[in-house]
Amino acid sequence: MMKADSLRRRIIVAYTTFAVVVSAVFSVIAAIAVEGIEGRLVDERLRDVAEWAAPRHAGGMPVQMPAGLTFHYGADIPSSLRGLPPGVVDIKVDGTTLHVYSGHDDKGDYVVVDHDSEYDKIEIVVYSMFAAGFFAFVGCSLILARFLANRIVNPITSLSRAVEAREDALPCLERNDELGTLARAFAGRTAELKQFLDRERFFTGDVSHELRTPLTVISGAAELLMAQTEGEAALHAPSERIYRAAREANEVASVLLRLARSPQRQDTPEQSAAELAQYEIARCQPQVAGKPVVLRYLGGTDFTVHGPRELLQAAIGNLLRNACAYTEQGEVVLRLEQHSIIVEDTGPGLPPAALARLLGEPMPDGDGASSGSGLGLGLVQRICANLGAELHVKQREGGGTRFDVMFPD
Repeated sequence: MMKADSLRRRIIVAYTTFAVVVSAVFSVIAAIAVEGIEGRLVDERLRDVAEWAAPRHAGGMPVQMPAGLTFHYGADIPSSLRGLPPGVVDIKVDGTTLHVYSGHDDKGDYVVVDHDSEYDKIEIVVYSMFAAGFFAFVGCSLILARFLANRIVNPITSLSRAVEAREDALPCLERNDELGTLARAFAGRTAELKQFLDRERFFTGDVSHELRTPLTVISGAAELLMAQTEGEAALHAPSERIYRAAREANEVASVLLRLARSPQRQDTPEQSAAELAQYEIARCQPQVAGKPVVLRYLGGTDFTVHGPRELLQAAIGNLLRNACAYTEQGEVVLRLEQHSIIVEDTGPGLPPAALARLLGEPMPDGDGASSGSGLGLGLVQRICANLGAELHVKQREGGGTRFDVMFPD
């Protein structure tokens, strides 16, 4: 069953429509020609017979008419044929169409009647042949249209399937026509994108790997400093912030390393969504300390998600930290709902640029390159794409934002 808007269907419909229109035009022209020829032949025949028979009848000579023709003169003219205009006319008598030539000479009126014209039979045969030829031509055109459509569309279909399947060797590369040009353009563009993605993956992996060593050194030094300044609040608090920032940066580097790998090469252990949510809620509590903001977990039906734990923690944690950072009062809540992790806040909402970036829409005029959402939301998007999840964002009525991370069943 072909789709209504498929290219194959359009080719078949266009070719068949063209065949029908051309056949109809030629049929009309042929019918007009046949009618004209028939009328001309019948008229000439009756006129010739009348010009031969009328003088013979006037001279008292016998008039022997050919088969199917009769000659009537004066009082012998049937009442149904009297009073006809001069020339050849068609008249129906008792359900039969008669070709009649009506004339007049010095002795009165006369008519020549064609009772059984062979041209009517010939006309039926000709029109039958026209009808048979019309349907045969349309049928042959339909078959040819399907053949041509398959010849044109099948290579395009195979090329599109190969592109969708990301096959290395695309079909139609050896062709010298427009399809070959298109296939080579696809192949060249695909190779460029692959090289770009490989460079990006290698760069991200290399940078993340190189950052882990200095971050580990910073974390170790901050941890040692925290131990040595246990009783000195003025020094202990900054060292704790250094340690927490280094640890978060180290986690980001680990996430980037994970994302640099192909999703097919990732291990996918089972994780409890409720456990992950409660763990991240506990980790983010210090961010709302000293603020009139409540961070809480509302529960919900637990479900299992598949993926590396650090990626899942990073996705949930970044949403919570971003909400806590921008919410000055009210609450930040997390709950589970139908294979989804939902984070809502009562903050000012996302800036237009950040919202447009998340929704994949054009950037609003007047907004700069910075969206105000930091690296967090971009990481969440990449993590969701890596795990096969979907990230939905919606501005809440009255202020605030709702993030919905939907995992596959």
